Amino acid sequence: MSTFMAKKETVERRWFIIDAQGQPIGRTAVKAANILRGKHRPEFTPHVDCGEFVIIINCDKAVLTGKKLEQKFYRHHSGYIGGLKEVNYKTLMNTRPELAMELAVKGMLPHNSIGDKAFTRLHVYKGSNHEQAAQKPTPID
Repeated sequence: MSTFMAKKETVERRWFIIDAQGQPIGRTAVKAANILRGKHRPEFTPHVDCGEFVIIINCDKAVLTGKKLEQKFYRHHSGYIGGLKEVNYKTLMNTRPELAMELAVKGMLPHNSIGDKAFTRLHVYKGSNHEQAAQKPTPID
């Protein structure tokens, strides 16, 4: 008996919706990353992009545990001398909670072309309204 290998052309992609209200950001990001990668499917193949679409709603109501709101920073560099920018997560969660969730999910995906393609299937929204109602997403607990 030979091992089944999924092919990119035969993968049927479904839509899932995750509600982040009251959930830690990391827990929500793990669920989303596993679905984006396709690890929940029985025909998962590591070298094939067999993931699905994910919508995360209410990311402004997600929580950070411990003292992360005061102690954690989002840092990025412009590439120029003295170009380090850092934002406290308390400010980031008040102004751009979608970015905080996207950063958490992106860090859990593989850092290669498969992870880049999977990240394009992620849709994050601040409130409970989303634009993908026509796709009839399945809710995830």
